[in-house]
Amino acid sequence: MQSRTHTCGELRKENAGQKVTIVGWMENVRMVGGNLAFVVMRDFYGTTQVVIENEEMMGIIKPLNKESTLQITGTVRERSSVNKNIPTGEIEVVPESIEVLGRNRHAELPFEINRSREADESFRLKYRYLDLRNSAVKNNIVMRCNVVAALRSAMIEHGFLEITTPILTASSPEGARDYLVPARKHPGKFYALPQAPQQFKQLLMTAGFDRYFQIAPCFRDEDARGDRSPGEFYQLDMEMAFASKEDVFEIIEDVLPPVFAKYGTYNIASESPFQRIPYLQAMDEFGTDKPDLRIDLRVSDLTDELADCGFEPFKGNVVKAVPVSDCKLTRKQIDAICANIEVQAGAKAYWFKCDETGAIAGGIAKFVNADPAVAETIKTKLNLAPNTLVVVGAGKKTLAQKIAGVAVKMLGAECEGHMDKERYEFCWIVDFPMYEIGEESGLLEFCHNPFSMPIGGKEILEQAEKGEVDPLSIMADQYDLVCNGIELSSGAVRNHDPEIMVKAFEMVRMGEDEVKAKFPAMYNAFTYGAPPHAGIAPGVDRMVMLLAGEESIREIIAFPMNKNAQDIMMDAPGVVTQQQLDELNIAIVNKDEKAEA
Repeated sequence: MQSRTHTCGELRKENAGQKVTIVGWMENVRMVGGNLAFVVMRDFYGTTQVVIENEEMMGIIKPLNKESTLQITGTVRERSSVNKNIPTGEIEVVPESIEVLGRNRHAELPFEINRSREADESFRLKYRYLDLRNSAVKNNIVMRCNVVAALRSAMIEHGFLEITTPILTASSPEGARDYLVPARKHPGKFYALPQAPQQFKQLLMTAGFDRYFQIAPCFRDEDARGDRSPGEFYQLDMEMAFASKEDVFEIIEDVLPPVFAKYGTYNIASESPFQRIPYLQAMDEFGTDKPDLRIDLRVSDLTDELADCGFEPFKGNVVKAVPVSDCKLTRKQIDAICANIEVQAGAKAYWFKCDETGAIAGGIAKFVNADPAVAETIKTKLNLAPNTLVVVGAGKKTLAQKIAGVAVKMLGAECEGHMDKERYEFCWIVDFPMYEIGEESGLLEFCHNPFSMPIGGKEILEQAEKGEVDPLSIMADQYDLVCNGIELSSGAVRNHDPEIMVKAFEMVRMGEDEVKAKFPAMYNAFTYGAPPHAGIAPGVDRMVMLLAGEESIREIIAFPMNKNAQDIMMDAPGVVTQQQLDELNIAIVNKDEKAEA
């Protein structure tokens, strides 16, 4: 503690007259006269005002730059002018000695510490150790620590064992690019950093550990976005043996709401049981498998009504509509929202409205009114009252749904009365399709997690194999946890039967030998008798981002990378020496030179 008697957030009026020692950073200094100055000292816990009143102390303070670290010993006294904005605002310290512990040798800071969040992000990340001195930034990291501690405590109370799994492992096809690590002792071979502890936690179930969890680091070489950090992230990884999805739901619904209610920006969180929405229903009603249940808007289908209305973009396409009652947006605002929908969805959105007289007007109204009977049908189907806006999207089914989903999110936020923002609304998305037709391959592929148990087990796969069942109709016993429109996690009842596993992979043209080769440990372990098991892994970073009310996940990570997966503070990734490359049997080849050769 460097001999400090109190922190900079601790002293109160009751300490007046005491001799104290505080340490911290010189946040600010205001010179009033030749021998009078007011210094604000800051440490992790808060701030304290120090008053310089003599030439000796002024001689020490005057040459210092802000953010130098000091140790100050002096007497506490009551302030003549109270600052009610800070806990220590009733006192000040008059120093008798000042020791410079660490001098700031830079006259100019990259940014003002207390306004660092206004600075360019590249500066914030380069000087992250300064950015973190800002109490608003620091508080997010403190919250993260508290949330992780609360999650860990709750999981232990529910009988889960915290078990760490390997960081250096084998590469396996899990949906994203691996980070590869060359093996010095095995030339030409590589370890991979785990995209998730998926296989290890399933092996723990096979080994007889009934309930496992860890705050697990995961590594994926994927692009950044607002709710995803490139490179690495953490998740509350858990798995349960002899369990169904109901057992997993029960644990999550007991663990998360109290944490959200206690640490969140909002103090209201869904209670158990969370609403359960089948995937296909979610896509139809919300236009997304990540619905924000705080929004009361829903999607309707107008394909039959508008297919022949004469509007070319609707011809031969699926048409989805989002009605918004009591809408007070101006035409300019509506056009701006439609333009933003196009940017996010990649396709145009159109609109019409039911005006104050009850007539359909504006936007594409002339096409909706082309057949008066159809117009009346639409008014009845959508229950259109005066002053209702209808935003419409068209295209292939998935595109029309995407346009509608983006519209729901935007309109819910922009139109008053359609979103109860100050709460956390959880839901489960269940019954995902097991397979899909790949956009690039045009062939049957796994839709999500290949290790999920198909609903119907071996029998449904055999029926699909015989042509009795459409493979696209097979559902996986998989589930997503969604909160306020953000996917926190995917989970599933696992496919623990080797025969069913092989059949599931045979549907995507991967034979038993290939399954054994790609997943040798898990396949072999399952042949020794594996229990039914299920699990999930909510993302810690996304949870804390929601709790802190932040738009960017980088705000809740102590040392985040930038959008290009660079750590500009540490200059990573960086160049290594030829000796290091030689030790690892690696040669760097210029792509252009290789192409010419």
